[in-house]
Amino acid sequence: MSEESEKSKVLSGSPRITKISLIGQVSAFFRYNIHALFTSFSALWKTPFATCMTAAVLGIALSLPCVFNVIYKNIERGSAQWNGASEINLFLKKNMPEQQIQVLINKLALYDDIHLVTYISRHQALEEFKKMSGFSKSLNYLDENPFPAVLVVIPTEAGKNLAGNRLLVSKLKNEEGVDLVSVDIEWIAKLQAIVSLVVDVVIAISTLLLISVLLILSNTIRLNILNQRVKIEIFKLLGATNNYIQRPYLYAGAWYGFLGGLLAWLLTIVMVKWLQGGVSQLMSLYQIKYNILMMDAKDVVLLIIIAPLLGFVASYISVKQYLVKIEPK
Repeated sequence: MSEESEKSKVLSGSPRITKISLIGQVSAFFRYNIHALFTSFSALWKTPFATCMTAAVLGIALSLPCVFNVIYKNIERGSAQWNGASEINLFLKKNMPEQQIQVLINKLALYDDIHLVTYISRHQALEEFKKMSGFSKSLNYLDENPFPAVLVVIPTEAGKNLAGNRLLVSKLKNEEGVDLVSVDIEWIAKLQAIVSLVVDVVIAISTLLLISVLLILSNTIRLNILNQRVKIEIFKLLGATNNYIQRPYLYAGAWYGFLGGLLAWLLTIVMVKWLQGGVSQLMSLYQIKYNILMMDAKDVVLLIIIAPLLGFVASYISVKQYLVKIEPK
């Protein structure tokens, strides 16, 4: 037998190294990640008490920003209703004739930032005061009517905000025959300052609570890594890379965040429902029917996305810090 034939037999009998296609690599990657995703979830329930306690702590920490967000939304909604002056009272000069008053009313009706003008004559003002004060008999002894005629001006939406209201008041003061313009603008500025303060407080507290969530989850994953140190060393002896080992821990952190987010949503519903009774009772004293806004679908979806993302980030921080330090002896 020739040398060449023998070489060909050896080559034909040697194992062939085949390359995995790109589609096969992508398929294997997704299969492993899906497997790690579900096995990490099942691994959490091997210690159900610890998992429930961690999820409860996360749920409470995440529910507070959610409640603050709901409170802010309701304050913003309420301030939008109260943010501007509902009416401006123009007290006219006492000696102003009726014809001139009607001219002024027609002129004000042409203003772009005025929605409605209501006229209250001097006689109507006196009669209303008699009904409200209870001094009708005493007022009958007056020589003349002390009350001026009043124009009640209802601004448009553009004229109800702080800047628009001030501009409208300045124009009304310059109208002929107007003796006094009565409108409380300062409380609008105070209300806006209070809302701004509430926003700053909500952002500060929410930031601190989110940082606490990161720390809690990071410490939980750190304990899991340390408890499974022997298992990690065995995996590394078998040739597993850090990227391969870390995935179940990353998914475990995401699952913790997901469970905490669900619990936060439920706690938010309970707390807001509990607050609704007190708010309704308070508003009934002012004869106002007010229904508290709950978390809408957008808020819930955002919570369910952010909570697992926080868990994933916290796990990544912990894994990168502690997993690389574990090496087989």
